[in-house]
Amino acid sequence: MKTIRRLYFYAVAFISIEVVMWGIISLLRSIFNANKIVDSASTLAQALSLILVGVPIFLVHWLWAQRVSAKDDEEKTASVRAIFFYGILLGTLIPAVQNLLALIDRTFLATANLYTYRAIVGGSQTWIDNLIAIVINLLLAAYFWNILKDEWRTLPETENFAEMRRLYRFIWMLYGLLMVVFGAQQALDYAFTLSTENVLGAIGRETAVNAIALLAVGAPIWFFSWRILQDVLPAPAEKESYLRLGILYLLSLSGVIIVLTAGGRLIYMILMQVLGDGKDFAEFMQAIGGPISIGVPFAVIWAYYGKWLNRQFAFDEESPRRAGKQRLYFYILSFLGLAATFFAVASLFSVVIDLITAKTYISSGGFSTPLSSALAALVVGLPLWLMTWRPPQVDALEDGPIGDHARRSVIRKTYLYLVLFASVIGGMVSAGGLIFTLINTALGGDTGNFANSTLNTLQTLILFVVLLLYHLSALRKDGAARADVLEAKQEGFKLVVLDNSDGRFGESVRAAFVKRAPKVPVIVVNIKDGIPAELKADAVVLPGSLAVNMPASPNAEAWMRSFNGSRLIVPDKAVGLYWMNDFGQAAESVRALAEGQELRPQSAIKSTSVWTYVAYIFAALFAIQLLFMLLAFGVSMVTGF
Repeated sequence: MKTIRRLYFYAVAFISIEVVMWGIISLLRSIFNANKIVDSASTLAQALSLILVGVPIFLVHWLWAQRVSAKDDEEKTASVRAIFFYGILLGTLIPAVQNLLALIDRTFLATANLYTYRAIVGGSQTWIDNLIAIVINLLLAAYFWNILKDEWRTLPETENFAEMRRLYRFIWMLYGLLMVVFGAQQALDYAFTLSTENVLGAIGRETAVNAIALLAVGAPIWFFSWRILQDVLPAPAEKESYLRLGILYLLSLSGVIIVLTAGGRLIYMILMQVLGDGKDFAEFMQAIGGPISIGVPFAVIWAYYGKWLNRQFAFDEESPRRAGKQRLYFYILSFLGLAATFFAVASLFSVVIDLITAKTYISSGGFSTPLSSALAALVVGLPLWLMTWRPPQVDALEDGPIGDHARRSVIRKTYLYLVLFASVIGGMVSAGGLIFTLINTALGGDTGNFANSTLNTLQTLILFVVLLLYHLSALRKDGAARADVLEAKQEGFKLVVLDNSDGRFGESVRAAFVKRAPKVPVIVVNIKDGIPAELKADAVVLPGSLAVNMPASPNAEAWMRSFNGSRLIVPDKAVGLYWMNDFGQAAESVRALAEGQELRPQSAIKSTSVWTYVAYIFAALFAIQLLFMLLAFGVSMVTGF
């Protein structure tokens, strides 16, 4: 309930302060901007209404949040409070940057004697509009920044705030990087049109000015935010951060995907020009400027952040986990390369079939477009698939621990079954289309070019079958090798089950192992009969009541003290014995006992994250919507409307 209450108060405080801030900005703009004198009455009324409504609502909710956080450490360190602080900083500083960009861009355009309304943002605004927005946003950001600095000095536990701060820094880095990439793309695109002034549709000089403005604002933001992220990298929390790993994955994968897509587009244009597309040199240069201007910035991103992604992999000292992170990267690219290769091969076969069966297709000279598209996809997709599929496949074929971990990888299984799923569904659709064509022709239906349609469907079906058989073979090899290795490990594992009752616990454990792990030998020992001193085990399974109250049986205590293996404790129905997952659950359980509530065996109370409550809220909203739909349907059935 506390989490829901926090969500309510901080959400209302965030929305209300934004309403007040933009109301003040609108009020000041209407006062200082002479162009808005005509509609100043409505603008003034709207701004005052926002301020008068927002201020009391914000004060009520914000003062409550401050008062509660000062009294309760749990409220002070809550994730929702951290999200509010860093969210309000983003909600004020990013608009300030956007207004600064608009001001700089229009200044550059005016200096170059170009129309200021062609600015990339804020073309219809004035310098007064931008300055007012910048000042008000910065004042509000300064207020919350000072409060946040004081919070950091007094936080008893900083984990939640540290995670939100990390996310905040990465958002700034991505924001600056986006402006740099867009500015570089615009500059490169304009560079390819310098010799095409007479070409219809050539972009104007304002593109270069907009690019300069984007670079002037975005480059410092990216540089300083990324430098801060690099300065804190020696901290263990930063090295182990999954957020950092995910951002590096995103940047590296988006870089390689966009580069290969732009490269394929460039190859397609070159092939079209070679095969007689008919464009003159100026038009051709302008056309290829698009994919080159996109590919070059993302190639830099791929190279730079790909290097940092490899360093992030190296931070993990456990080789299986490090290999798993690298494996995800390879399999994502492998799937994309396989899809592009499949499309290319199918398209090439389709072109050949069309050339053989369609006379009009040859006479019209229309084969250049599909041929160029197929060759471009093949040039891009096949090397990508070979380079990313072979390393994990080589690991999976090894006999040692590396091969064992590779074959057991969930990522590899997901990849193989995803390809099998696509192959089966694609083959089923192709087979259905082929059978339909044959039956429809036999019944005298109109099928157009029967030979062309049949051969194209058949070659697609054959390609899906080949794809299915190849990956099914890889999956079977994994299963056979893994089964042999795992069975040998299970047969050599020594498990002892300790029982302190009439043997039911031991038999229940034995039955579970027969069902789940039949190769593991299970030895059941009744604690009342004593434990032989020569008994050896790698793991021990014992009931919870026995773990907390070992009876004085022969050799039992001495054997348990000398045992260095794993102890697996299974909760049983011992009176007054409850197993807690963490300190928070223990506190909640004691509170429930103090209030006279009855605890259920095992873990009756589980900690719930804030996102679980969010999911509950959305599920409730969906249920209400579904209920209204059913109610409306019922009313319509009764009334006939």
